Amino acid sequence: MRLFLLLLSISAISGQEVLRGEVQIDIEPIHGAYADESYPLDAETVYRRGLEESALFYGAMIYGWSFEYDVGERARGIAEAFELTRLGGIPFGDPGLHATDVKVRDMRLHLWTDYRLNPEQQRRIAFWKSGGIRTAQAVGHGPLGNPSEQTGWLDIKKAALEDAARLAVRTLLRGTERNRPKEVRGYISLSSFPNFWIDSGQWAVSARFRVEITEILPFAAH
Repeated sequence: MRLFLLLLSISAISGQEVLRGEVQIDIEPIHGAYADESYPLDAETVYRRGLEESALFYGAMIYGWSFEYDVGERARGIAEAFELTRLGGIPFGDPGLHATDVKVRDMRLHLWTDYRLNPEQQRRIAFWKSGGIRTAQAVGHGPLGNPSEQTGWLDIKKAALEDAARLAVRTLLRGTERNRPKEVRGYISLSSFPNFWIDSGQWAVSARFRVEITEILPFAAH
């Protein structure tokens, strides 16, 4: 609720702000236990994936997520749990999203895009850049793939990105809280496009986030 009250308190921004980012899409992807049915991917599929991934990241920059984090403590037998709830997104085909540069190198599509913010989205970005928001960076990991037909290629990357968000919040707490809290709630967004690579049979992603912590519950409260 506080997020939306803050958004309403920010004055309108003149002009049209533009976000920019690059994604890299494998033309010959192999994800763990399975390969894509179409192999290598055709040009249309690769280009569409680039736009879909870009839309995901722009949505995470503009809208972000709310989070609930049970920090956990092994000595007390309390499991760690991190839950993200998306606050909005950019649909495929959004008129604000434009491809600006496309290149193919080493069997990867390198796609640069711009996203032109509308006034409401500019207010959201202004919130994420306001003085009460802190930044944190982390490297997350996720599986290369899953044999389940319900797991899509973008869901696999989302899992690694969500792991990076968890670690970013954890890193921020270690730097600000003297005692380990039990539960933490707040909001988090991407600061810029993340960087993905393959590390020891897993997806790895380095991502920088903007974080607002709204509630901290210590162990003493339970």
